[in-house]
Amino acid sequence: MPYTNLSGSIRFRVKPGVLRQIFTTLSFFLLFALTLSPTATQADETINALLEQMTLEQKIAQMFMVTLHGSMLNQPSQEFLRVWQPGAISLFSDNVTSTEGVAALTNAMQITMQEAGALPLIIATDQEGGVVSRLTPEAGFTLMPTPLLMGAAGRNAAQQMAIAVAEELQAVGVNMNLAPVGDLETNPDNPIIFRRAFGSDPEMVGEAISGYISGMQLMNIMAVAKHFPGHGETSADSHAELPRLTLDRERIDTVELVPFRGAIQSGVAAMMVGHLWYTALDPTPNMPASLSYPVVTGLLREELGFDGIIMTDAMDMNAVDLTYNFYDAILMAIEAGVDMLALGPSTGPEVSIQAIQAVAAAVRDGRIPESRIDDSARRILEAKQQYDLFNWQSLDVETTTSRMRSERHAEAVANLFRAGVTLASDESDLIPVDTSRRVALIFLATRYQIRDACLPYTNPELTQWVGISDSPGQEEISWAVSAAQNADTVIVFTQNAISNPAQQALVNALPQDKTVAVALWSPYDWQTYSNISGYMATYSPARPAVPAACDILFGAAPARGRLAITLGEDLPAGSTAP
Repeated sequence: MPYTNLSGSIRFRVKPGVLRQIFTTLSFFLLFALTLSPTATQADETINALLEQMTLEQKIAQMFMVTLHGSMLNQPSQEFLRVWQPGAISLFSDNVTSTEGVAALTNAMQITMQEAGALPLIIATDQEGGVVSRLTPEAGFTLMPTPLLMGAAGRNAAQQMAIAVAEELQAVGVNMNLAPVGDLETNPDNPIIFRRAFGSDPEMVGEAISGYISGMQLMNIMAVAKHFPGHGETSADSHAELPRLTLDRERIDTVELVPFRGAIQSGVAAMMVGHLWYTALDPTPNMPASLSYPVVTGLLREELGFDGIIMTDAMDMNAVDLTYNFYDAILMAIEAGVDMLALGPSTGPEVSIQAIQAVAAAVRDGRIPESRIDDSARRILEAKQQYDLFNWQSLDVETTTSRMRSERHAEAVANLFRAGVTLASDESDLIPVDTSRRVALIFLATRYQIRDACLPYTNPELTQWVGISDSPGQEEISWAVSAAQNADTVIVFTQNAISNPAQQALVNALPQDKTVAVALWSPYDWQTYSNISGYMATYSPARPAVPAACDILFGAAPARGRLAITLGEDLPAGSTAP
């Protein structure tokens, strides 16, 4: 039962002895599973036993994914974990210093819960790859490329990349990845999803994220598809305001929802609902999907049949709190059918405590039935059981580096580039380059790796190299044009020409019928020089992109990628050169 401490705040009594008894029961079932698979009834009985022994506050706390700041677990955070026992924690950049540091931090979190007789934590992070990667190369993790590359490479390559990501998460004690992004890159002006999506074609994205989910969960890491029903078409950032989408239901069904259906069919562990107002799904003014019963329960749970964990995007985002009181929004999300509430980096333990108390008060006042809490707590406990969290073991921090398998994962990234780099068009049949004829190679001199990677394939007597600056002036453009006029094939490398007028001027000054452009970062570069004969996209500026591009240019490897996004009528998503 709750009690009031001297400061007047409401807290609840932890019952470590009872929960330790329950863990003994769980251990029995896990041991039994080694020799004979337990029946569904036995698993249900285990969860039922847990729920029966938990206080209302303990069940509510399972529904919260909280944020704790700092790279070490300080005393106030330890006290919060011991007393309030949240179900999940999300790691952000300020939690990360090194691979060993993350492993030590997750150990400390789980040990604190264990010593309190509490349930193990879901420990999550956003490791999407590309621009959203909390675990960075600077901290010792592998640089994971943009999801667009996985969309171009297809299901099998996405699965293999997910396995590599999952191995690194396992190595440091993270058991949930807040990925993949199921949103579509249908609006290049989208300020938050741009370069985070797997592509613009619903079927291609659905296929790729299904492979990603399969690989992640094969390694016992929970995957989370986001941001349902789809954040791709917005022109607003839900961190700053509530995006409003007026798409009709037919468009939503045939475009936005397709990848999420694929995620459900793949058995994704959790689905994150975005703070997005879809007027066709819920006409209530300024109603985020995350707080909407018609969206969360009506569409996702009942119509689409998703039976896993439904969670929100961070509840402290402006899309919610500019319109709704924070604690009222928490209650609305639960009433909508949400199982887990994510509290972002602008919150701390005190906010989490007050949120748990607000939900408990709403249950005791009769606003929210306790059965609604039980349903969500049960799904979360079932996920913890399915992904073996009840059998958590402390990590050996000193061997973290060896568990990272960095060399193996670097090769996995190189393989992904080989599978995803896309020769989208080749109208004059210039690729593979005929090295018995004259070739002009125009490259960014700041990317000297281009010359190193392509040089072994070239004929030195027939190849002219022209190094230019990232923003070439007229004199440099004249050098490039002169070399191109004397060549039979022209290869030019660009990097974000979409936002670099000087690079655009360079490519458009070259003889279009014999020029192939290689876009080393943004695949949208083509839209600025769309009359060229050939076009290749690497989707990422990472170093492995260059050797993969050179291999394809000179015929050492086939071009296997499919264009991940639609660039125009002439280059729709899925395009490949014949």
